[in-house]
Amino acid sequence: MSTPSRGTSILGTEVRRVEDPDLLRGRGRFVADLDVDDPEVAHAVFVRSPVAHARITGIDTGGALEAPGVLAVLTAADLGAEPVPVFNQIHDRVPRTALAVDRVRFVGDAVALVVATSRVAAVDAAELVDVDYQDLEVVVDMESALEPDAPRQFPELGTNVVLAVKDPDGEVDVLADAHRVARLRMENNRMASSPIEGHGILVRPVLTGDGARAEVTGLDVALATQHPHTARKLLCRWTGLDAEQVRVRAPHVGGAFGGKAGIIAEHAAVVSAATRLRRPVRWVETRSETMLSMSSRGQVQYVEVGLSADGTITGMRARLVGDCGAYAGFGGSFASGSTRTMSQGSYVIPRLRYDAVSVMTNTAPTGAFRGAGRPEAAAMVERAMDHAARECGLSPEEFRRRNYLRPEQFPHEAKFGASYDTGEYAAALDAALSAVGVDEVRAEQQRRREAGSSWQLGLGIASYVEITGFGGTEYAGIRVAEDGSLTVMAGTSAHGQGHATAFSMLVADQLGLPLERISYLQSDTAQVRSGGGTGGARSLQLGGSAVLGAAVELRERATRLAADLLEVAQDDVELVDGVFGVRGVPDVSLGWDEVAARAHRDGEPLSVDHDFRQHGATFPFGTHASVVEVDTETGAVRLLRHVAVDDCGTVVNPMLVRGQQQGGCAQGISQALWEEFRYDGAGNPVTASLADYSLPSSADLVQLETSLTQTPTDRNPLGAKGIGEAATVGSTPAVQNAVIDAVAHLGVRHIDIPCTPERVHRAILQAQAGQHDPWREPPAIFDDIPDLTQIADVEV
Repeated sequence: MSTPSRGTSILGTEVRRVEDPDLLRGRGRFVADLDVDDPEVAHAVFVRSPVAHARITGIDTGGALEAPGVLAVLTAADLGAEPVPVFNQIHDRVPRTALAVDRVRFVGDAVALVVATSRVAAVDAAELVDVDYQDLEVVVDMESALEPDAPRQFPELGTNVVLAVKDPDGEVDVLADAHRVARLRMENNRMASSPIEGHGILVRPVLTGDGARAEVTGLDVALATQHPHTARKLLCRWTGLDAEQVRVRAPHVGGAFGGKAGIIAEHAAVVSAATRLRRPVRWVETRSETMLSMSSRGQVQYVEVGLSADGTITGMRARLVGDCGAYAGFGGSFASGSTRTMSQGSYVIPRLRYDAVSVMTNTAPTGAFRGAGRPEAAAMVERAMDHAARECGLSPEEFRRRNYLRPEQFPHEAKFGASYDTGEYAAALDAALSAVGVDEVRAEQQRRREAGSSWQLGLGIASYVEITGFGGTEYAGIRVAEDGSLTVMAGTSAHGQGHATAFSMLVADQLGLPLERISYLQSDTAQVRSGGGTGGARSLQLGGSAVLGAAVELRERATRLAADLLEVAQDDVELVDGVFGVRGVPDVSLGWDEVAARAHRDGEPLSVDHDFRQHGATFPFGTHASVVEVDTETGAVRLLRHVAVDDCGTVVNPMLVRGQQQGGCAQGISQALWEEFRYDGAGNPVTASLADYSLPSSADLVQLETSLTQTPTDRNPLGAKGIGEAATVGSTPAVQNAVIDAVAHLGVRHIDIPCTPERVHRAILQAQAGQHDPWREPPAIFDDIPDLTQIADVEV
């Protein structure tokens, strides 16, 4: 494989995002903006349950059907009880139907669908749908859902547990020979994904025939999604149509963070409505609906770390409960999946036992949120490491240094299937401590403690490792127009990350063309042959490697054609700054436009399709250091500084990486200090609007200090690891550790996130009264975890 001749490579330089001008100038087009003047487009509005758990004893749609502009009012009696194929089904006996059949299981469960000629008419008619409910008992707390007498979401199962993993019985006690054991019970709070844009879908049926006898033979679907090709596959299952009959396009997407994976029940209902009515139907979620539907995380973690006399880890035991919410939402499965996979963190843990159960509650189904189980793992491990360090009388950094995996131990096979590629954990730690000025911070902390200041200082660190990419394949293609301009396409699907910029840079670097001559195409199943979409920080390492492979293949083909045109051997042709020349003959050359024009005249336009396969995941890592001050009189927390040192392997565009670091830090810090989606005892959401749910503004954050170390991987030709979720993984436990460090001298050992003033102040008062204990025994189910071997993930 030849290499391009060039001066300075564009890779590794800061190139402004090519995607942004359209968005900044208001030219972006989202689902809500498409075909707004088309009178044929009908509008859908859902009737949702106001109660968390009830039998549906009757639905009267008569008044709504008579309302002006109403085209249809659909219930489960119309759409049936067929399960909607979803992104990840973790229990095959827990179906989610398009509309609730005989029971609602959370506030917001969709009961009916009104379709009208305008959104106003649909909203008005939805108010006229009369639903009778017979209230049932509610369980909101995930640990309470494990109790023998807890209300059952699906009584026929006889349990709320839908997934469980446990280490084999009879294994040696992992804590048996520990000099001391550090124990913590901690909670990982439920979040609202809160993208700028909620769910949205516009379905256009493709009709064959005329009038009332026309048959629906296809679908053209505009969908706000991370996974257009996966969504098409799921819609084909739902409708029975073949893949070539269904087109899915994702226009601009206003963020996703894991909340727009595949399709949801509401999408299936709207598709059914459109095919029944034989006309286009649009549904765009309101902010209130988004708050109800896009929930994530939710774990309770019991962790015990065995320690030798010198502060070396001898073993660790973890027992976790994951909250699925209603209908076995796949976010609850992370406790049994990716959190387990990454439960070793950055450390040598000679013996590790991990048990977990995933449980249903009468709350919104949980899904993914920026990290999908890996932030929960880092929060668990890094809090446990800080707690263990304090129990040993060591500084947090010294404890970590004693227990890190060392560079010579890579590749490293972790217990639960992770094969770590490369890591320089101590280097990232040293860089973060140097940047934050650890000695100066600790000196100021000591001064405040001695002075008895009400505002105490805390320094927290978190050394994370996470899993990205997950292996597998990705597609890329390049098409060369007759004038020599290029269109690049890839099977990943950006919703703000900068794919068009990064992928165009890879092509420009190989082919010597300016970015202005490269356009990018994505998220259209009719034009992009295949694709895995976006999630798990996979895009650059898989999609970028596919684009790189396509560019290399295109360069080879174009060079062969140029050699024919120049009547020289291919080895004598060099591509320099986008010009094909002959070595040693400076006056003889061809531009891309001439080569492309010849290819078109010959009837063989330059076109390349390339599939890249990555064997195994990659493992980014880093250390975050956070400085806070805490008012011991009120519990108020102020963030003063946050330093993020992340390592995502080779960097293509530092500006894009920095953007991902800053966005990830903002979300991770917010989880540590402010955000939490909460329900009352009856299952009513009490944080269902942005007036009640605490999203930070720019005034709440500080200037984030980001930097990088670079430890390339050997698992793809770019040497790249993921960065899209890394900063979220590292930032939350760093801030939480900082808050606890600020009040540790008062006897506080743990505070659950978010570290609100109420929680901080309560912990201080409990410590002063000698009532602060960070441990209690786990639920009894861990004494005898049920055999759930019949439960398995269903791949999409």
